[in-house]
Amino acid sequence: MAPSAQRRAVTGAGFMLMGSTLIPWSAAVATGAFALLGPMATSGWRFLLGAVVLLAYTRPKVRTWSRRQWLGALALGASTTFMNVCFYQAIARIPLGGAVAIEYLGPFLVAALGKRSARHLAFVLLAGLGVLAITRPGGGLTLVGMLFAAGAGLGWACYAFSSHRVGSLSPGFGGLAVSMSIAAVLTLPMSLGSTSTLVHHPYLVGRIALVAVMSIVLGVGAEMQALRRLKPSIVGVLFSMNPAIAFGIGWLLLNQVIRSWDYVGVACVVAAGVGVTYDAAKSDLEVAQ
Repeated sequence: MAPSAQRRAVTGAGFMLMGSTLIPWSAAVATGAFALLGPMATSGWRFLLGAVVLLAYTRPKVRTWSRRQWLGALALGASTTFMNVCFYQAIARIPLGGAVAIEYLGPFLVAALGKRSARHLAFVLLAGLGVLAITRPGGGLTLVGMLFAAGAGLGWACYAFSSHRVGSLSPGFGGLAVSMSIAAVLTLPMSLGSTSTLVHHPYLVGRIALVAVMSIVLGVGAEMQALRRLKPSIVGVLFSMNPAIAFGIGWLLLNQVIRSWDYVGVACVVAAGVGVTYDAAKSDLEVAQ
C-alpha cells in the first residue's frame, strides 16, 4: 500500500478512537440529567444544542445542495436519532459497558457483511465471542435495556453507511450540521415538555451543552472523519474498542462494577479491534474509494 493510504488508515483509526472515547464519556455525563429530564428529553436537548453549534460554525450553503446530498443528510439525521434515543434509554436501565457491548452487535453485522478474508472473519468472530461474554446472564442487564441497546446497534449499522455517504458528498462539516439539525427537529417533541425544568434548573443547560459538544460536535464529527478514510466494515470492527472504553468510563465515573467475565469479553473485543487496525494499515481493505 502507498504511504498516503497507510496514513489515511492510521488517521482514520485515530479519529475512530477519539469518537469512541468522547461519546461514552459524554453519555456518562448525560446520566446526571436523567433524574430531572429523563433520557428522551436529555437526548433531544443535546441534539438541539449540538446542531446550533455546528450550524454557527459551518454555515452550510444548502441552496446549492443536490437531491443526493439532502437525501443523505436526511438518512443520517434519522438513523442518528433512532440510534441515540435507543442508546439513552438503554443506559438509563443497564450499565454503560453492557449497553455499548450490545450496541456493538450493529457494527458487528456491518463488519461481518463486509468481510473479505478468513483472517478478517476470525477477528469478527473473536469480537462476537467477547460480546457474548460481556452480555452473559447475571451481568446486571434487563430485557428492556438490552432491547433498547440492540435497537441502538441497528441504528448504528444504518448510521455508519449514511455517515460515510454524507461525508463523501459534503465536504467539511456542513453535511453533519444539516443532519444533526434534522435530528434536532425529529427529537424536538421529546424536549419541549421539559422546558420549564431547564428554566428552574439552569445548571442542566451547562451539562447538556457540554454533552452536546463532546458527543454531537466532536464525537460524531470524529467518526465522520474516520468514515471518510475507512470503509464502514472496517469501522464496524474498530468499534469493538468501545465496550472496553465504556466499561472503563462506567467504572471511573459511575462506580459500575466490572466482573471477571467482563475482562474476558473486553480482552476479546480489544484484540479484534487491534487486529483489524493492523490489517487496515497493511492492506487495501480499509480505504473507502
